[in-house]
Amino acid sequence: MYQYKCLNPISDIGLSRFTENYQTTDDIARAEGVLVRSASMHEMELPETLLAVARAGAGVNNIPLDKCAEKGIVVFNTPGANANGVKELVIAGMLLASRDVVGGIDWVKANAGVETIAKDAEKEKKNFAGTEIMGKKLGIIGLGAIGIKVANAAVALGMDVYGYDPYLSVDAALKLSREVRHVINVDDIYAECDFVTIHVPLTDDTKEKLNAAAIAKMKQGVVVLNFARDLLVNEKDMIAALESGKVRKYISDFPNPTTAGQKNCIVIPHLGASTEESEDNCAVMAVDELKDYLENGNIRNSVNYPACDMGVCGNVGRIAVLHKNIANMITQFTAAFGAAGINISDMTNKSRGEYAYTLMDIEKSADDKIIEQLKRIDGVFRVRVVK
Repeated sequence: MYQYKCLNPISDIGLSRFTENYQTTDDIARAEGVLVRSASMHEMELPETLLAVARAGAGVNNIPLDKCAEKGIVVFNTPGANANGVKELVIAGMLLASRDVVGGIDWVKANAGVETIAKDAEKEKKNFAGTEIMGKKLGIIGLGAIGIKVANAAVALGMDVYGYDPYLSVDAALKLSREVRHVINVDDIYAECDFVTIHVPLTDDTKEKLNAAAIAKMKQGVVVLNFARDLLVNEKDMIAALESGKVRKYISDFPNPTTAGQKNCIVIPHLGASTEESEDNCAVMAVDELKDYLENGNIRNSVNYPACDMGVCGNVGRIAVLHKNIANMITQFTAAFGAAGINISDMTNKSRGEYAYTLMDIEKSADDKIIEQLKRIDGVFRVRVVK
């Protein structure tokens, strides 16, 4: 029986995928798995029982990744599960920046009791006129699950799309419309594009990527959109650019005192993935990842450990070792089993940065003595008897 704790409300459609072998708990000290959306785990005491954390969403800034890795806790996210919901709001953001729909709606509300509102609207509508997005140039920084969907949708809407991503994978490239111009220098996007939207994770390298220096390279009157992470944009620099007219509109999904209520800022209350479909998709993906790891030791979409998939174990036993990515680890693991006369019938070893993961199928059950021997090896964070 596995126990899991939800730190935030999780869609029932996702939770329904748990079988009778799982039960929920309010006590994290008893949980082997955690499901989380936005709750911060940085100050949380992580119990020894905890094996995995599944984030129902893409961003993991609320989870201490290295701390988890060093305790042998695998952290998962759900890339792409909410991509369509974010994509649709990015398209809406470009339309709102191009046509003063919000201003028009506010005018109608303000004149709701006026008998001549229909006639007055014909005179006033010129104040809310705008431009079309068809034929305009859109620059997309980051061609992951969301960036690709935005790019393809924009192409379908008749936009001239530029994409920048130095880490573009082969799988991602195959999903990208051939009409998207893949540039190798982000400055090309700044110089050419009428709209610039950013879709990258928040790291030390990407923090405040869109700052005064970047904005200075952009076209006069550019529209900038941020539906990824608030700290990707230096918003004080952005306000200065709006005041000077360098940036025409700034569309953000992250309300804060700097931008809320500012002229030419359209700030949305973090609605990017707030659709029923996105929340359901994220929950389903998070639960499936958590179950596959707890039951089979397989890792899919982890952000602190490498991917590893050996399917369902068909042998007598399966042992997982989470350890440092250093020399001589495999030799010590195999030696321990060899000394006990246990054959390893299948094995996978993968690494990601400083951390590594070894999954071994064995033909005889491993007793407590072998498990303790593996745990005592310098550099081992955790040993799991999966089966």
